[in-house]
Amino acid sequence: MIEVLSPGPLSSLQDLGRHGFQRYGVGPAGAMDEWSHRLANLLVGNALDAATLEITLLGPTLRFHQPALIAITGADFTPRLDEQPVALGWPLRVVAGSQLAFGRRRCGARAYLAVRGGYAVAPVMGSRSTALRAGFGGFEGRALRKGDRLTVEPARERYAPLPPGPPAGFPPMDCPSPGPAPLRLLPGQQWAAFSTTAQQRLLGEAYVVHRNSDRMGYRLSGPALALVAPLDMVSEPVAFGTVQVPPDGQPIVLMADRQTTGGYPKIASVIGVDLPRLAQAIPGDTLCFTASTLAEARALDAERELTLRRLQREMTEFLETDECHASI
Repeated sequence: MIEVLSPGPLSSLQDLGRHGFQRYGVGPAGAMDEWSHRLANLLVGNALDAATLEITLLGPTLRFHQPALIAITGADFTPRLDEQPVALGWPLRVVAGSQLAFGRRRCGARAYLAVRGGYAVAPVMGSRSTALRAGFGGFEGRALRKGDRLTVEPARERYAPLPPGPPAGFPPMDCPSPGPAPLRLLPGQQWAAFSTTAQQRLLGEAYVVHRNSDRMGYRLSGPALALVAPLDMVSEPVAFGTVQVPPDGQPIVLMADRQTTGGYPKIASVIGVDLPRLAQAIPGDTLCFTASTLAEARALDAERELTLRRLQREMTEFLETDECHASI
């Protein structure tokens, strides 16, 4: 069991999302940075769709009342276990009574805490993700509060103390960032309805993440994007990364807690492999965009999945070595 001594501003349980229910008006929710979420699970030997604790900007303080194997990925909020610094991107053995705390933000917006066995919360519509606006899923349908107690599913094995860092050849887990490389875009359904100037602005000029941004969408401030002519639209399905443009011309990138449909014209979509970088942006960050193609997006996604499967295989083999494994 894990006791919440201090919750941080927004810490919620998320998995890969609640899919297949948008037709009923139910959004997917799920981890904002899916890559870091899956890596955290991989590092402790969980299924990649197990729930993790998504931590936003300022981390919680947690007390472990049982031994555990944990991993933290994504943003660096200077985690400390019993006042000792914790390495990101590597599993860590926790003994009963230990206290995990987070401090100053170094980079990124969201960190992910995985515990071997996973968090014991009941799935709703096939997912353990917290639908924060609707108030269901995850832990009581809400962000964590002081005094909450999270139950952990029993794991089949326990592990002795691990080396302080990855073995030779294991790739580094760099802190994700929205820059400096531009985020890649595919043309949206209404790309051709925007003026040439608007298309050039989106792909050639900088935009700043507005303070009124959250898990539902990132509002961007920058050069206004204009249509060629007024456009009457019927609401259409939207996806993670859809770039909508409301009447004021300031684009909005839809994120994990997006609505299921939208009536604003869609100028573009951020490709899947760049969404984790976008998810790590905070208000005030500058974003730049560049054009991509469907073929490039598919190739990059396939490459990422091959990398993930290789890491999963290597990590499983490492965790099962004699020097790493021990019963308690």
